Amino acid sequence: MKVCFTLCLSLCVYLREALAESDSNSILEDNDVLVLTEGNFERALKQHNQLLVHFYAPLSGQSLGSILEFREAAVALKEAKSDVRLGGVDVKKEKGLFASLNVTTIPSIRLYLSGDKNNPVYCPDLKNSASILTWLKRRKGPSAEIISNLTQLEKFIGEDWLVVLGLFKGLEEDIVKVFYETANDIADLPFGVTGHDEIFSKYEISGDTVLLIRRSKPDKQFEVGSSTLKKDLVHFIRLYEMELVTEYNGVTASKILNSVVLNHLLLFINKTEDGFEELYHAFETTAEKLRGKVMFVMIDVSEPRNGRIMEYFRVRSEEAPQVRMVNLSDNVQYQLPSDQFDAHTVLEFCLSYLGGKAKPKLQSEPIPENWDTQPVKELVGMNFEKVAFNHNRNVIVLFYAHWSSESRALFPLWEELAEHFSEHEDIVVAKIDVTSNDVNLHLGEKYPSIKLFPAVYVERVVPYSGKRKLKPIVTFMKKEIEKAKKEKAKEEEQRKTYLDNQKAAVKEEL
Repeated sequence: MKVCFTLCLSLCVYLREALAESDSNSILEDNDVLVLTEGNFERALKQHNQLLVHFYAPLSGQSLGSILEFREAAVALKEAKSDVRLGGVDVKKEKGLFASLNVTTIPSIRLYLSGDKNNPVYCPDLKNSASILTWLKRRKGPSAEIISNLTQLEKFIGEDWLVVLGLFKGLEEDIVKVFYETANDIADLPFGVTGHDEIFSKYEISGDTVLLIRRSKPDKQFEVGSSTLKKDLVHFIRLYEMELVTEYNGVTASKILNSVVLNHLLLFINKTEDGFEELYHAFETTAEKLRGKVMFVMIDVSEPRNGRIMEYFRVRSEEAPQVRMVNLSDNVQYQLPSDQFDAHTVLEFCLSYLGGKAKPKLQSEPIPENWDTQPVKELVGMNFEKVAFNHNRNVIVLFYAHWSSESRALFPLWEELAEHFSEHEDIVVAKIDVTSNDVNLHLGEKYPSIKLFPAVYVERVVPYSGKRKLKPIVTFMKKEIEKAKKEKAKEEEQRKTYLDNQKAAVKEEL
């Protein structure tokens, strides 16, 4: 009996441990996307021969769009009973997994095959679910449709507004393999390949060529040879796939963001108003001269679906027409400093920007009434520098985004911090909405962020990265304020010595 009881107890302990292990390694799903963690990643690799993994940061603007598109692709693959499973890794929660897999770009997508954790297939930057599905499909079969006759050609070029056609004298040449590899990476465009003599004659082409066909008509062509690399073809296609002036909409948005040209000139305009054609012509004329250096984008302010992009750039419909320059690598904005929108003025503005002479546009909300009467001072772009860089005050600032729940969660803490230092005239507790106000300061990290501006003569910014609780913030501030006092005393001593030396020199001259 005792032995039986012991065996039963051992079995219960074993089952409990097994269940606990199973729960810790279980793989949850979110809209048909596997929720991957450090605990279940290896298991997912073993279960799924083809595992497409999306690495994302949930609060990142770039990640938000890719998360939705990835989910849509997951649903489509499940409905098609595909053997490819999609999984997602929240890199903010799974820092250990993120580091062990050596992921360097967020968001990014990798395909893991046959349980191999160390040699994933790197997926190109696909902006929508259709591109993800096309990329997976092209990996299984030919990445370009083989065009055998003129009838098939007419059908191929008529189905999409832009197609890529490779014309090669021999379809077994190495350059054709480069073309196929390019097609694999550019999954948002249809690719065709041909060696048919009649098609060469139709387009008056004699050698190996990659041809862009726009609205069924030949547009740009690129002669290729044995030295042509995949990156050369990708650059050519991405450079010329967009029209001289591209209208921003649901179809073109991802292509605009995916462009190899990072400098974007944005024309905010109402297409229904008088004078539109003239302004558009001036914009188009300038675009022809700067192709490859600047992408020209038109945003119709009368289109309700453009509300989000207008909100991002803080442009109201009544302010149109308006021209802005922005570089996608830093998102700093520059505004055309003129009411003239002729080709000459637009060209001069672009050249000034490209030459590094244009000044960034700093936007600001109006200074709120009684902004400094509350315990927490509400800063805007216009009063930020005056308050923050004050050598008589130590200023701690919460940089927040009004739409961020993580930012709003810190507001009570900020009130508590202001109350704590309410008797200290040399300490200011402030906050600023950096989605509505520009500051001439590199924040470096996502919102919310906390920075201290010590009371010293030289402009200095000290970031805070500790726990977001009252005690550690107060400890941090006291330590930095004490350092600032010593530094300021040293600066004042140096100033006094300098002035005394100046006075002595003047007195000696007299």
